[in-house]
Amino acid sequence: MTHRTRSVLALALIAPGLALAAPTDSARREIAGLIGALDGSNCRFQRNGSWPDAAEARAHLQRKYDYLLKKDKVDTAEQFIERAASQSSMSGKPYRIACPGQPEQTAAVWFGARLTALRQRTP
Repeated sequence: MTHRTRSVLALALIAPGLALAAPTDSARREIAGLIGALDGSNCRFQRNGSWPDAAEARAHLQRKYDYLLKKDKVDTAEQFIERAASQSSMSGKPYRIACPGQPEQTAAVWFGARLTALRQRTP
């Protein structure tokens, strides 16, 4: 058995026992703030060509976040934006945001700006 084979085997044996990371309380607050950001705006959220109302958009993002939490695939607000709030998991199409008086933009850009604003307000 080579050294590399032993190393891979050892890692395979200990990996299941390793604690998986989870979002910190701060990250959870940021993500909740991002999910709720659409409710507090007059912006519309486009998903796969349709424009669901704010409550539907919020529920959709919450479901995606909950799914990612169960799979241990989101630890930070940036990961939430990248993995849940930027594009459809089914079609791969980017989500879009349209706000009154502003050009339509990708949801990734919009949520990134919201995250920056949240962090500037939060010590």
